[in-house]
Amino acid sequence: MTPDDIQTLIDDATFDFSMGETGPALAKLNQATVSAPDSFAAWHALAEIQFSLRNLDEALRAAEHAHALRPDDLFINTTLSRIWMERGDKPAAEKYGAQAKILSWKDQLKKPEGQADGIK
Repeated sequence: MTPDDIQTLIDDATFDFSMGETGPALAKLNQATVSAPDSFAAWHALAEIQFSLRNLDEALRAAEHAHALRPDDLFINTTLSRIWMERGDKPAAEKYGAQAKILSWKDQLKKPEGQADGIK
């Protein structure tokens, strides 16, 4: 599968999930992660949907795959923090939450003054 095919699967899965079609959404994301195991977007989308379904073990597994691919991604660190909090592991949640905050600050420092709020 091409990167465009993988992105189409992710987009379709996200749409399916938003329409209440969880089975097809999960099937498409599982296909994406098998076809492109290095697709951060596929693993992250799978983590978010599993988290929304309260499948915390599956959410954590997918989030850890995504994190292994991009440990410095703000959003996957936030996702991991939320998963660990729901699992009742406050120290792990705080670890990933702190990492997300640091990454957010780094991102803000890269933007010229006034652009953090979309102001030019």
